[in-house]
Amino acid sequence: MSPPLNRVVEGDCLEVLKRMPDELVHLTVFSPPYDGIRDYKEDWSLDYQTLGAEVFRTSVDGAICAVVIGDGTKNFAKSLTTFRWAVDWCDRVGWKLFECCIYARHGNPGAWWSQRFRVDHEYILIFFKGKRPRVFNKVPLMIDSKHAGKVYSGTDRLTSGGFKKIEPKAVNPKKCRGTLWNYATSNTEGNRTKLLHPATYPDKLAEDLISCFSKPSDIVLDPMVGSGTTCVAAAKAGRQYLGIEISPEYVAIAHQRIAQEVRGVAGRVP
Repeated sequence: MSPPLNRVVEGDCLEVLKRMPDELVHLTVFSPPYDGIRDYKEDWSLDYQTLGAEVFRTSVDGAICAVVIGDGTKNFAKSLTTFRWAVDWCDRVGWKLFECCIYARHGNPGAWWSQRFRVDHEYILIFFKGKRPRVFNKVPLMIDSKHAGKVYSGTDRLTSGGFKKIEPKAVNPKKCRGTLWNYATSNTEGNRTKLLHPATYPDKLAEDLISCFSKPSDIVLDPMVGSGTTCVAAAKAGRQYLGIEISPEYVAIAHQRIAQEVRGVAGRVP
């Protein structure tokens, strides 16, 4: 099957992926439906074990697969879906976990939950195939240093338990991002078409993953397109994209967003 590049294909992602060639995709970014938290209208179940194997097979050596996911709660207990997913993909499929980052969502102020803590985070499971990631460009993800311009001195603790004196030096204006990624909730962004979908994540989240783990003209896969955020971000960044979505309604939303946001953008892949 010739890869349907720069298109959103309607169909079951497992069936579409099975017809795809080996070692094609450079980066996969998606957020699956999990634990029945949203009503997606389609009557289907998520086979994440088979999905992991198919994404692995169709990914090039060094490819990254980033999964934005969380856990539901039932009878006060977390589902552990995220952790089962990570262990299964690493132990059985062959993925390696590069990092587990926290997507911290800035929700409505003043929210009050009486039975447990307010859930204001999801996980970003970042897997890689092979010996090491083929691309890691952290420069676009640098964040402002709180103490930029100040002079830092003092001591650092060594692994041995001792201390090392630090010579005075100016604090850089930017610093490396850590594993806590802060974003405003996605419904604060400009294009309201994406809100026709019941579960979205921030455009900036997809943009950051794409800029960090891929190069121009690389192929970016989203096997569960939803509102099309990954495909839009990939096209804007000059990457090729391959989207798969089982719902005809959501395919239409993704097509609408791509038409609204991508056409005419300088540097996009045609």
